[in-house]
Amino acid sequence: MTVDAVNRGQTTLSPTARVEDAFRRIAEVDRPEVWITLRPADDVHADALAVQARLDAGENLPLAGKVVAVKDNIDVAGLPTSAACPEFVYLPDVTASAVRRLVEQGAVVLGKTNLDQFATGLVGTRSPYGAVRCSWDPDRVSGGSSSGSAVAVALGIVDIGIGTDTAGSGRVPAAFNGLVGIKATLGVIPADGVVPACVDYDCVTVFATELDTAVTAARIMSGPASADPRSRAWPSDVRLAAPAQPRVAIPAEENLDLLTPEYRAAFVATVASLADRGFSVEAVDISPLLDAARLLYDGAVVAERYTAVGKFLDTAPAGADPVVTAIVESARKPAGHEFAADLDTLTRVKAQTRELLAGFDGLLLPTTTEHPTIAAVQADPIDINRRMGTYTNFCNLLDMAAVAVPGAPTAAGDPFGVMFVVPAFADQVAVDLAARLVGAPAPTLVEDGVELAVFGAHLRGQPLHFQLEDIGARFVDTVTTTDAYRLTALATTPPKPGLVRRGPGAGAAIIGELFRVSPAGLGTFLAALPAPMALTSVELSDGRAVVGFSCTHDAVDGATDITEFGSWVAYAREYLSTARG
Repeated sequence: MTVDAVNRGQTTLSPTARVEDAFRRIAEVDRPEVWITLRPADDVHADALAVQARLDAGENLPLAGKVVAVKDNIDVAGLPTSAACPEFVYLPDVTASAVRRLVEQGAVVLGKTNLDQFATGLVGTRSPYGAVRCSWDPDRVSGGSSSGSAVAVALGIVDIGIGTDTAGSGRVPAAFNGLVGIKATLGVIPADGVVPACVDYDCVTVFATELDTAVTAARIMSGPASADPRSRAWPSDVRLAAPAQPRVAIPAEENLDLLTPEYRAAFVATVASLADRGFSVEAVDISPLLDAARLLYDGAVVAERYTAVGKFLDTAPAGADPVVTAIVESARKPAGHEFAADLDTLTRVKAQTRELLAGFDGLLLPTTTEHPTIAAVQADPIDINRRMGTYTNFCNLLDMAAVAVPGAPTAAGDPFGVMFVVPAFADQVAVDLAARLVGAPAPTLVEDGVELAVFGAHLRGQPLHFQLEDIGARFVDTVTTTDAYRLTALATTPPKPGLVRRGPGAGAAIIGELFRVSPAGLGTFLAALPAPMALTSVELSDGRAVVGFSCTHDAVDGATDITEFGSWVAYAREYLSTARG
């Protein structure tokens, strides 16, 4: 699957028609290993009818007509949670906040999907319910641990797959199956109702075939939840957009040694395409990040795995996977001082990472190293799995976010995945970078912020627009004021206009641009604003009042009135043309 597959449009079916299509597709593909619990068709149809009734009543439901598969380590009330271990099964009364939010917005849950047991693994084969096969080659692994959710999406059964990601489980299956995978900043999507793997590093994630669908689901799931003490809100200085000409880091050549030749060639081809898409690229040595990645399995932080399910596995349940049991059993060994030392190491590497990636908008990485067969993994279950997490394991340990998308395919035409990795809370930047790579419109993940109208030197293409990019401002739309405003050309460097309110009918509609900025970004912007400029409430022609640029009334005394031009850009074009003449 190529990047174009991520951009293809989908006709949204009615909720009932989409459910019928999902069950028809289940019968067509005959992949029973995808599911641990499939809901009765009558129950799913009843939910779809309820969504349709809400639509008929006039509700706006952005996920109406979307069907969801939920990884079976995430609670859905009334459905058993097994974490792929039959003896562990319990019946939750409460749905996880992330899933509940999807249902509230019109999504219909189809069932619970298979996984690497207790979310331990990147292969998708460690389950007594069967190895989940790759969607396009049944001899290859599907990727884990969120294997069933990813394959359910890739096979066209569901629109949205919900998984978890501790070491890469929300990204590796995306790479193998040609999907988008969203792994938000730790805690942005609440993780209550999730059977923990490493509780401090677990994320709820999204799979979809289209970036827009994946981001919409992630946006709806995001936000603090009282049930999850680790959940987090977007900060006041959250970046709301990538710049128009993004600067991206890629790994140095020596950091790519574990890639297979096919994957290395595909990564080179993906990087080569960036220049045509407006990126500037620079190679950096990411060895500190790769070293930190090893702590997730080889370090003392793995003790969190034993805390999660170790005592249960000590009872030797018949359905326990031996590889998973061995991994969790080894996690009881680290001493407290070793755990403290690992946390100190991670703090130091976080600081190194900030310095390493300073000045870059993101880090582009291959998602994984290879795509093994099921037979190969069965013969070597530990080392192959370890390699596959080379570029994913560090992400949660270092509190970073990632968006995984298809890159250039291999020479054989097989899917190859890449991911944009960014610092905590720069999730929207990663979405924008991914959208540019796949050639799709950039959907909005973060809706927080304040709307700011600009009318002069901060417009796109004008000399001070970089100041908005520096605070991560996001373009919203072209706007016009009411006819209460006049525009003048001020004697400043660089040249800029002054917008002044004179009263209804005493001016003209002035064209500007509307941006969304973070609250802290707006404060930074205002603090640096030179006289005679000011920010005040500006009335738009559609009736809204937004924060916008103005200037003091005395600044326009003797200035040239340019209201007749209707915009600063029109005046500047005419003025510069006249000046050249």
